[in-house]
Amino acid sequence: MSENGLEFLQKRTVRTLALGQILGGFGLGSTLSIGALLAAELSGTVAWSGAAATFSTLGTAVWAIPLARLAFAKGRRVALALGAALAISGATLVITAASVRFFPLLLLALFMLGAGSAASLQARFAATDIPTNKKVGKDLSLVVWATTIGAVTGPNLFGPGEVVGNWLGLPELTGPFVFTIAAQLLATAVFWFGLRPDPLLVAKQIATDKLQTKPKVSLRSAFSTLRQYPVAAYAIVSIALSHMVMVAVMSMTPVHVTSHGGSLVVVGFVISLHILGMYAFAPLFGILSDKIGPVKTILAGQLIFVAALLIAGLGSETHETVTLGLFLLGLGWSAATVSGSALLTVSVPVDQKTNVQGLSDSLMNLSGAFGGAIAGSLVALFMFTGLNLITLVPVTAIIVMSIFIGSYRAKQAKSAGIEDLPVHE
Repeated sequence: MSENGLEFLQKRTVRTLALGQILGGFGLGSTLSIGALLAAELSGTVAWSGAAATFSTLGTAVWAIPLARLAFAKGRRVALALGAALAISGATLVITAASVRFFPLLLLALFMLGAGSAASLQARFAATDIPTNKKVGKDLSLVVWATTIGAVTGPNLFGPGEVVGNWLGLPELTGPFVFTIAAQLLATAVFWFGLRPDPLLVAKQIATDKLQTKPKVSLRSAFSTLRQYPVAAYAIVSIALSHMVMVAVMSMTPVHVTSHGGSLVVVGFVISLHILGMYAFAPLFGILSDKIGPVKTILAGQLIFVAALLIAGLGSETHETVTLGLFLLGLGWSAATVSGSALLTVSVPVDQKTNVQGLSDSLMNLSGAFGGAIAGSLVALFMFTGLNLITLVPVTAIIVMSIFIGSYRAKQAKSAGIEDLPVHE
């Protein structure tokens, strides 16, 4: 395919991925916020409220690798459509679990919903499949940004969702998942019919023509690649720890706000602004990553995290300061995730990209699952303030790593006689 043909395909691919992300984003707010409230209600204890984030992110972690392997074998179209379709099953099971009031079924439902998040994460990498002369940060961030519309609107559909739920005779708190089902149905159709020709299959064909070798796709080969390319390992660790911090604090916010007299409307507003911070400013961080470098952008994200955790933690008694803290928490996550993903994409060989990307998404969400799992206990022991202050520990670790890896890249670039290292450090 000619260079102009690749550019045209890239633009169409990004538009398709963006539309799918808009639709898929409707389920994000419902999963973690309403899911936390349902978990507390069905389990009978606030300590299990973090299970919503734990099992949804655990599901994302588990589904990430098989969906990545499916993408490598059959293309992004099949993998993304299947992820969205599995999320439909999860949303349906949420409603069923609330109907029969069976907590373990709710956990399974949240696990299934994680497949939708795995597909959403994979979509950002799909925006970088086609080899063009453009820098990857901008296109990747545009797909992340597209999630804003659905993700921000989703939590604010709690009220209308309950109206629809009451009209359909559904259990309390499950109405918003009707919108999740409808949105994921549309997302499945968009990915299935829109990604033709498949961007990953096109990229694989180009790479095969150049490499003349069949790449190995396995966890062992992925870890072997990370040992060979330490900057890629740093990118994965930064993404994973940043996600853990975000999930731990975000998952407990609905319970904290409601325990301090906040209504579902207030919860929806807080989560909406948080998700706005996560996705709306992604293009800014994508451009910043292309301009000043991904490592510096990751570092900037950690400094935003510090401000967020101090504001939300020390101002935990008022809804306004918690809201501001959660908004900044979303900004920090966006900076770290966009720039970390861009750095990972350009730091490994073409034939190992999908393999390592799947591992990254899996580790990212295992970290998130861990953060969600311990968040409830940390709040029970140290309150919401303590949770925020404790999560400063992984943030500090990323800051230290960023300083060391920045110095390493600068030395490598200087020895190569260039300003920065774009690929294969």
